[in-house]
Amino acid sequence: MKARPVPEIAGAFLFEPTPHADERGFFSRTFDHDVVASVGIDPDGFVQDSLSRSRRGVLRGMHLRSGRGEAKLVRCSYGQVFDVVVDLRPDSPTYLNQGHFTLSGDTQVTLYVPAGCAHGFQALTDPADVSYRIDRAHDPSEDVSIAFDDPELAIPWPLPVALMSERDKRAPSLQAALEGI
Repeated sequence: MKARPVPEIAGAFLFEPTPHADERGFFSRTFDHDVVASVGIDPDGFVQDSLSRSRRGVLRGMHLRSGRGEAKLVRCSYGQVFDVVVDLRPDSPTYLNQGHFTLSGDTQVTLYVPAGCAHGFQALTDPADVSYRIDRAHDPSEDVSIAFDDPELAIPWPLPVALMSERDKRAPSLQAALEGI
């Protein structure tokens, strides 16, 4: 497994495994303590694992946490998703930059999203499973959503939106969300 910095988002990384494939399928390491530590991320700092399953066209996001934020490792364990990270850290050299990624169960690449960045994805397959490893317990009072179609962000979602949560449908603009943080 190797770590590759994401140039568009300071502090973000892609962790690229080396799957071992044969006639049975493949085996792949999806987390390596030493590789994560080698780029300055505390591998012991993650406290919660979660999984979402989505149908093709489902959009989840854009989400972040207020307060001290939330860092996470995100991996598409089955299927394929179009994944987006937006840097919302005012002191970051990549403030307001976006990173777009295709995460796939075929590659098992993991994306590290630093605290203070918004994150969302759209399922490209039916189904698409996304695994999250999060650095602190969930507190719903700190949940922040940003409109997926905010014109300031102009995220190039690849598919028409098939379905999203009521919370995401009602999400405020980027500027309104930033004012509320």
